Amino acid sequence: MLPAAHAYETGSRRIIITLTVIVSAMLELIDTTIVNVAITEISGNLGASIEDVAWVVTSYAIANVIVIPLSGFLGNLLGRRNYYIGSILLFTAASLLCGIATDIWTLVFFRFLQGIGGGALLPTSQAILYETYPPEDRGKATGIFSMGLVLGPTFGPLLGGFLVDNFSWEWCFFVNIPVGLLAAWSAFTFIKEPKTVHKVVKIDWAGIGLLTIGIGSLQFILERGESKDWFETPYITWFTIIAIVSLMLFVWWELRVEEPAVDLSVLARSHNLAIAAVLTFVVGYGLYGSLFVFPVFVQRLLGFSALLTGTVLFPSALVTGIIALPLGIALQKGASAKILMTVGMAAFSIFCWELGQQTMQSGAGNFFWILLLRGVALGFIFIPVTMLAVAGLHGKDIGQATGLNNMVRQLGGSFGIALTNTYIVKRVAEHRNEILSNLSPYDPAAVERLNAIGQAAQSRMISPVEAEQVALRALEGTVTAQSYHLAYMDAFMLIALLFALCMPLLFFIRIKKGEKADLSQAH
Repeated sequence: MLPAAHAYETGSRRIIITLTVIVSAMLELIDTTIVNVAITEISGNLGASIEDVAWVVTSYAIANVIVIPLSGFLGNLLGRRNYYIGSILLFTAASLLCGIATDIWTLVFFRFLQGIGGGALLPTSQAILYETYPPEDRGKATGIFSMGLVLGPTFGPLLGGFLVDNFSWEWCFFVNIPVGLLAAWSAFTFIKEPKTVHKVVKIDWAGIGLLTIGIGSLQFILERGESKDWFETPYITWFTIIAIVSLMLFVWWELRVEEPAVDLSVLARSHNLAIAAVLTFVVGYGLYGSLFVFPVFVQRLLGFSALLTGTVLFPSALVTGIIALPLGIALQKGASAKILMTVGMAAFSIFCWELGQQTMQSGAGNFFWILLLRGVALGFIFIPVTMLAVAGLHGKDIGQATGLNNMVRQLGGSFGIALTNTYIVKRVAEHRNEILSNLSPYDPAAVERLNAIGQAAQSRMISPVEAEQVALRALEGTVTAQSYHLAYMDAFMLIALLFALCMPLLFFIRIKKGEKADLSQAH
């Protein structure tokens, strides 16, 4: 039973708090992807190279992944309500400073500050939402929150494409200001500090330092490794060593210290949280990995604009939002999490496999039903795995579980993008060699293609020598496009295989009938 001191919100107050935490969580998630479509514009406007501008994305991701697992500890230290409101205000202020930055490294610094503020919003929003709803409505709360988890990353490129096309890249940051201020006011007015909290007696500076160094280094490697040819670059090797050593020391220290910044022992106390963490990592890998490949594929090879790409992706996120609440209620009423996740994992695997069958002639209509399947799959995965992470936990363990689970999803996404990108580069080279091995002066099809291009060029009053060069360049372009197309298809099918291989993990889930999470001290 929950202590009498804990009173759940009702009526309009509950609705306002729900909207506040969902909007705050979506602010954080939208900003993980909204800037991606503005990289070229930022580069031209600030006179920076594309490689330097990539730090605008990298710095935010590094700050995020450091802060997320510390959110429970910092909420205990500063007061959950104060920490939440302060994080929203920091995120909002940093958004303004990003928008008025006049050079690339100032923008990168303010983007890092924005990530520090944003990192708290996801896990703390989730914990606040769980406190707001009584146990019998927790499935509904999970369904509502899951809408933001899927809508945010998908809505980011659509919103970013619209703002860049119709205004300027600065508006990717300015758009956060009115929403952030409204969310901060709403949190200040309606969200209460829990009456029962876990007071921090001693700050775990060593744990915080080791986590910051270890996770920060790991995120840096994942963000920059492929562009620097991984371990061919000495500082990538050194950062890898630093990450491994720091994270090993972090785990050792957190398991022995009395007041850990991140209570890793909760993984040992909750079998389901450990399973949920693995599944969440895989889901993050698949979600962000496929979301990374799809826009590149349709924009580079099929000629989609950024706005069209976002428009094509949006209905799938809308489907997830529509089914999230009914699925959450169904789980609360006793639906099997195992069955729902099995359906979701299988559907996502089929979605990726079908993407892997697309051709260079595919248009927006070819993706409609495939992407709707993605929306259904994510709904059937996200909601059960989110509830699974907190099932059977009590008090302050809820805050630790939500922080760990959100960190794992972010890391899964980072691994998904980094490894998928590396895999694509490798497969492009392999497919190029395969295609070229089938081309020769004795291949009738190749000769016929070159002659046709050459004759078309000569018809435009180009000399025979120049026409031959035009034909060879055209053939080179065709080989390159086909190589990338095959590599992108391979990447989709690899993600499909990963999901299929991870499905046996679902058999290890053990949820006792009626098992709930005690949220009386969650923060």
